[in-house]
Amino acid sequence: MCRQKCYILLIFLMTWSTGPIIAQENRLDMVDITTLDSTIFIDMKYATADNFLGDTLYSANICLLRRDVANRLVAVHRKLRSIGYGLKIWDAYRPLAVQKRMWVKQPYKGFVANPKYGSNHNRGAAVDVTLVDSLGNEVEMPTKFDEFSARAGSNYPSVSPQALKHRKILQDAMRYYGFTTIKSEWWHFNDRDVKSYPVMDVPLREFVK
Repeated sequence: MCRQKCYILLIFLMTWSTGPIIAQENRLDMVDITTLDSTIFIDMKYATADNFLGDTLYSANICLLRRDVANRLVAVHRKLRSIGYGLKIWDAYRPLAVQKRMWVKQPYKGFVANPKYGSNHNRGAAVDVTLVDSLGNEVEMPTKFDEFSARAGSNYPSVSPQALKHRKILQDAMRYYGFTTIKSEWWHFNDRDVKSYPVMDVPLREFVK
């Protein structure tokens, strides 16, 4: 009994002192979403310098998610394709080390998650996505990706009729398959089981075969 209590105390102290426990061994649950459906459009912004930091943050250009999350996202994409649209993914799994770099450079509260607690992207259970037409062209949305303003809010009212229509189509499809919105970013969606997954800090290059 003492040994069990000591172990629980140790886990508590590790979490309290260093933030989230980093799961290195959980990588087997991760999948490259393009292996499930190659028609999903991918534009991983942090694998290039085309992002709000103007810096390449990822060690490989690969779109990874928890398998259950990826399967649900594929279902969203296929539902959208049936009505002439599709998904483009801007971000998915993000190593905690990258989250720390983001926070140091731009600690935008409400937009950039504090790495002390970990981002849901670090769990492989959150995505940044937009709506595209059948050819993969981005349709009109309320803002560009990573515009850190009130206009980026998931329910911000003062947007064009087309942007409002497209945002609703995207949100309805994502919610139908178990994703939830956040208040500050129309492009960000969490998986319904996001908190059941541990934070990870495995570099993206380690998933490249």
